[in-house]
Amino acid sequence: MGAIIIDGKEIAKRKRENLKIKVSELKEQGIQPGLAVVLVGNDQASLTYVRNKQKACKEVGIESYLYQYDETLSESELLSIIEKLNNDPKVDGILVQLPLPRHISPQKVIETIHPEKDVDGFHPMNVGRMSVGQESFLPCTPFGILEMLKEMEISIAGKHAVIVGRSNIVGKPMGQLLLNHDATVTYCHSKTKDLQIHTRQADLLIVATGKQNLISKEDVKDGVVVIDVGMNRDENGKLCGDVNFTEVKEKASFITPVPGGVGPMTIAMLLFNTVQAAEKRHGR
Repeated sequence: MGAIIIDGKEIAKRKRENLKIKVSELKEQGIQPGLAVVLVGNDQASLTYVRNKQKACKEVGIESYLYQYDETLSESELLSIIEKLNNDPKVDGILVQLPLPRHISPQKVIETIHPEKDVDGFHPMNVGRMSVGQESFLPCTPFGILEMLKEMEISIAGKHAVIVGRSNIVGKPMGQLLLNHDATVTYCHSKTKDLQIHTRQADLLIVATGKQNLISKEDVKDGVVVIDVGMNRDENGKLCGDVNFTEVKEKASFITPVPGGVGPMTIAMLLFNTVQAAEKRHGR
């Protein structure tokens, strides 16, 4: 039988087309959405991400400003750059590309970004608002996954969702958002005993660990919906996820590929949050 492949590229493309229309309407009202991207150091993966984000901004008409610094930049210098961007009327959203050099605390950086410009949805104020179901910027990857499920008409209410991974960027907020949509949520992580016992119970399995082929066909039940957030490279340098795609797609009802699944949605939701920030700032 085989699973239906969830095409994140296609869904993200539709989202960007809608945003393009929205941005041109805002421009007619004299509102130009702007995103500031701050990059410290020259991590290759980060450079690629940043380029992709800039390209996507350009496509929908968002002005993107790149602030690139050497990895010797001090923490206090970075914090004062963020403060300047907080007060810059051209900037609606601020994104500081992670990971940061060791001497800079990511938590301090996140907390310095004004919550109303926190388009990554990482500020404790936005996280708190999300947790209690109030309006907030949602973290882009979990938000993208939610949108994918909606687009594919996969219902969440009453389903048992199992999340493997508990990062602040994906795992924790993902579980919270699914809970807000009436799923029953189980969190698993590196200290979970007998992982398979939990993953085999999942109606909806979301894997975000960064461990290649962590989940194989023995770890899932028939008809499961599988969302693979992993981004790894196999022995041939080819991109792959945390799920053994070839095996698991034979048992799943829906599955995301890597690449072309969750990744494009993350960028689409970043653009969505930036446009939303511009609208809010101008009282729309």
